Amino acid sequence: MLERLVSRRYWWFALSLLLILPGLYFLLLHPLITTGQFRLGLRPSIDFSGGSLWEVRFTGKAPGSVGSDQVAAAFAQAGFENPLVQMSYVDVAGTATADALIRTRSLNEQTSVQERQAVEAALTEKIGPLSIERLESVGPTVSRESTVNAVIAVFGASFCILLYLWWAFRKAPHPFRYGMCAIIAMLHDVLVVVGVAAMLCTFSLAFEVDALFLTALLTILSFSVHDTIVVFDRIRENLIGRHPSEGFDDIINHSIVQTLPRSINTQLTTFFTLTALLLFGGETIRSFVLIMLIGLISGTYSSIFNAAQLLVVWEHEEWKTWFKRREPEDPWATSAG
Repeated sequence: MLERLVSRRYWWFALSLLLILPGLYFLLLHPLITTGQFRLGLRPSIDFSGGSLWEVRFTGKAPGSVGSDQVAAAFAQAGFENPLVQMSYVDVAGTATADALIRTRSLNEQTSVQERQAVEAALTEKIGPLSIERLESVGPTVSRESTVNAVIAVFGASFCILLYLWWAFRKAPHPFRYGMCAIIAMLHDVLVVVGVAAMLCTFSLAFEVDALFLTALLTILSFSVHDTIVVFDRIRENLIGRHPSEGFDDIINHSIVQTLPRSINTQLTTFFTLTALLLFGGETIRSFVLIMLIGLISGTYSSIFNAAQLLVVWEHEEWKTWFKRREPEDPWATSAG
């Protein structure tokens, strides 16, 4: 099986496509079908969309005693129309507690104190005593700058990686190919992670794309490229000392087999740590750890089964035969022979 990894490269490409397509549906098509408007299927946090995030605690409330519609009605009464409310119930020091996480428009800088007092009064009137545990507000200008900076960070990191790999493999044949194949494999990981995030945003109100998500995405890119460089470095060494009878496919396959144990063992240590954090870590970092875990698996897969295989496709220029029709055999030539 290991001796035929490269020969089955189109199987690995098909598997990657199978993983990416559902995410692309929920990222692009599902929002268009459900809302009739074209937008990405990601729910941005207030870091990128702007607005206010309220965390309100009602002590002494049994599960089910406080509904999200009650909280939304109180906010609407205070002048915050169409709030997004998420309810949860916890046990604090033996006392049942209802927690509400609410997203609203941004507070007005001049009247923020009065707006907060109006919200507290409306919630107290409709539900009962409360405490505001957290209140964060981000204006539209800051959120726009955060979004632009996030895009620049991703594209800037990709461009720097391309230039670095181009320079690092300058002594190998066609060094530009190594950088481009690493970027394509990295794009695979971005599409997998963003697609999974779109699905989580669709089915879970608790998941949002925030600054931690961007941190996880950039970390995933570094993990993916690190593993790809390990494979590419071994390919370069084997190409320098290649035997005349060895084909390019054989060298790529042999290099993958040589680096496979190291790649898996290295990533497993991180995998076990992230799994422990996912199971026993706090709620605030759970989404971050989940994205990191998915990206780690995707990055390990793409380095072995995509990046190196793309070098073979590029070496043989196989795209020239993808859409080329095979000419039918001439029966007269066969009979004449």
